[in-house]
Amino acid sequence: MAEPLFLESQMHEKIWGGTKLRDEFGYAIPSSHTGEYWAISAHPNGVSRVKNGQYKGMPLDLLYKEHQELFGNPSDEVFPLLTKILDANDWLSVQVHPDDAYAMAHEGELGKTECWYVISAEPDAEIIYGHNASSKEELAKLIEAGQWDDLLTKVKVKAGDFFYVPSGTMHAIGKGIVVLETQQSSDTTYRVYDFDRPDQNGHLRDLHLKQSIDVLTIGKPQNSTPDTVIIDDLCLTALVSTSFFTVYKWQLKGEASFKKTAPYSLVSILSGEGKLDVAGKSYPLQKGEHFILPADVESWHLSGELEAIVSHV
Repeated sequence: MAEPLFLESQMHEKIWGGTKLRDEFGYAIPSSHTGEYWAISAHPNGVSRVKNGQYKGMPLDLLYKEHQELFGNPSDEVFPLLTKILDANDWLSVQVHPDDAYAMAHEGELGKTECWYVISAEPDAEIIYGHNASSKEELAKLIEAGQWDDLLTKVKVKAGDFFYVPSGTMHAIGKGIVVLETQQSSDTTYRVYDFDRPDQNGHLRDLHLKQSIDVLTIGKPQNSTPDTVIIDDLCLTALVSTSFFTVYKWQLKGEASFKKTAPYSLVSILSGEGKLDVAGKSYPLQKGEHFILPADVESWHLSGELEAIVSHV
C-alpha cells in the first residue's frame, strides 16, 4: 500500500550544541550540548528508522538497499541525501567539505555539498560564508599565519534566510542559529580553525589544514536566488536546484493537492500542524516530524497551517 515513511532518528552531541532541539521542537535530547538531529539519514554514522506501516522498525539504509522500487530504482549505490537540524549554541568550527572526487579518493565516501534554511537566529547572529583570498598562495599564507579577520567573510542572518554551500566553500554557522540542513550523505569535514577551544576533555580538536587548502575554492560563493509562486492556499518557494538536490519551502494556510514530480521526496515540518492524505488514509502532521514520500505515492493532499522544507534528488 502506498504510504509515507515517517522516521525516528539520532541525536549527536557537539561541543557547540545546546538545548533548542528540545526547547523548540520537543525532541528528547541526550544532554545540554546536543548539536545535531540527523532527521532523515541512511549514513552509517546515524541511520534513521521507519516508525510506521509495513516497514516499521526498518533502518533506512537497509530499506533503500532491499526495496529500491520505493525510491524509483535509482542508480545511486547509497541513499544520497541527509537532512539535519542543527542547534549552534556556539560557533561551529570554520570548515570546508570536499567534492565527490576528492572525498572518494581520500575518505571513501561522497563529497558534501549542502544548504541551510535558517529556522531561527538571535539578533545580530552571523555565519562565515566564503573568504577573501584571491589565490591558493594567499589562502595558505593567511591560514598559516592565523589572520582570520583578514581571511574570513561574515554575513548577518535572520530567520527565513537560505544559503547554498557547495563543496569547497569556507563556512561556519555562528552562535544562536538553528538551521535545517539538506546535504549529500557524507560526514567528511575538514576543520580550518576551531577558535582555539578545548573539547570536553580539555584537548584541542584536530585541524585538517592540508586537506582544507587542497579543496577550498577561490572566489566568493554564489548563493541561489529563490523563486516563489502562490498556488491557491500554498506559497511554494524553489530555494535551490542543483545536480545534487532540489529544495523547496512549502508554506500552507488551507489546502493543497500535489502530484509526484520526483521519484521520492523528503519532507520536514518546521512549524504548525496539519494533515496529510495519501491513498485514502490520513496522517496527522506536527512541527518536528520528518517523512519520505516514496515512489509509489503518486499524489497527496495537505491541509492545515504549516511550513515545511522539502527536497529530492
